[in-house]
Amino acid sequence: MIRNIIKRYTPDPKFVKEHKMLSRLGIWLQDPSLWHLNRRSASWATFIGLFWAYVPLPGQMIGATVTAIIFRVNIPISFALIWITNPITIPPMFYFAYVLGTKLLGTKIQVEEFHLSWEWLKSLGGSIFEIFPALIVGSLICGVIL
Repeated sequence: MIRNIIKRYTPDPKFVKEHKMLSRLGIWLQDPSLWHLNRRSASWATFIGLFWAYVPLPGQMIGATVTAIIFRVNIPISFALIWITNPITIPPMFYFAYVLGTKLLGTKIQVEEFHLSWEWLKSLGGSIFEIFPALIVGSLICGVIL
């Protein structure tokens, strides 16, 4: 059932080849394995999408798409799974990743209190550069484990 739903909304290679904007990407998007849905393609696309969802940098969609093309796995699945990070889920996910990163790096937690507000973000000020290494390490570990 889920497979039929995914197939219904996934474009076929002919559509991609004839689309005005997508046809410019040429041979990279015309490989049928990028749109084919099987166990291998779906599982690797899930890994790629969840990994890039945890990367705390802009360009997650581009990174997931390029990685899916390199590994020749399903692009729509890897692209769609990035959207688990949204304005509601990002703060708790990245706070958990930050705490995990501080534990792994053996550093002190710089952010004692967590509030989901603009004032809290402004209060971080210059300490954002101090928390970034722990956030990156924790995010990469969470992305690989998920």
